[in-house]
Amino acid sequence: MELLPPPRPRPTMTHSSITVSDPLGYRPLHLDLHIPAGDGPFPVVFWVHGGGWQSGSRVWLPDTIYPFDFHERFIARGYAVADVDYRLAREAQYPAQLTDVHAAIRWVRHYASEYHLDPARFATLGESAGGHLAAMAGLVGEGDTAVQAVIDWYGASDFTNLRSLDDPNTSPAILLGGSINSRFDFAGWASPVHRVHPGAPPFLLVHGTADTVVPLSQSEELASALRGVGVRCDLIEADGADHCFEGYDDIGGLIDAGIDFLDDVLK
Repeated sequence: MELLPPPRPRPTMTHSSITVSDPLGYRPLHLDLHIPAGDGPFPVVFWVHGGGWQSGSRVWLPDTIYPFDFHERFIARGYAVADVDYRLAREAQYPAQLTDVHAAIRWVRHYASEYHLDPARFATLGESAGGHLAAMAGLVGEGDTAVQAVIDWYGASDFTNLRSLDDPNTSPAILLGGSINSRFDFAGWASPVHRVHPGAPPFLLVHGTADTVVPLSQSEELASALRGVGVRCDLIEADGADHCFEGYDDIGGLIDAGIDFLDDVLK
């Protein structure tokens, strides 16, 4: 009997523009799914883009991060990456954006077996506005929207503790539908710091010490709140980095540190 050769590993595959949600009255929302070669099942990182909740898309990376092979680093270490769409703040008020991130997580979990994915090892990773949404997804998701780890790059964690609380034209105010002071309780409800609980997944926060858009104190406050209820929260302070890690030399190292963290918590 002739022995057949072993099956060849599947090449890295990208499934583009998968429709995961079609909210009534809005545009359909899509997801791009990048899967490593091999049989899996692979853990999944849900990439949530930034842009002040008013710009950006799932196919966009900040100019500072783009040259450092973000997707390639995760895929090479055995992680699938799902690039997530969400409605922007001038399309719909919060919590529509969080609903959209949850829709992507729910869809991928439902079809995980078809794509060789592990539904028990999901993580969100977002930058800036996406960091806020990644954190919120980790804190309030449950059941088919639950994730097992969060990486938050320089996201706002406490809207009630930001500058210009009376200004209705700031990005957080536009997201929330009014100035922070006019919607103070709602702003707290939409803030990760005020949604912390002992059952939250482990967090990694990465924040520049010279961030002029979202101050480092926002991540320090979230780290303190999570640790205060017994949740693991690692905080990496990128020395001298501004927003989007501008001015920092080893952004690739920060990406790898995130993968190391996931290797540890998603064993």
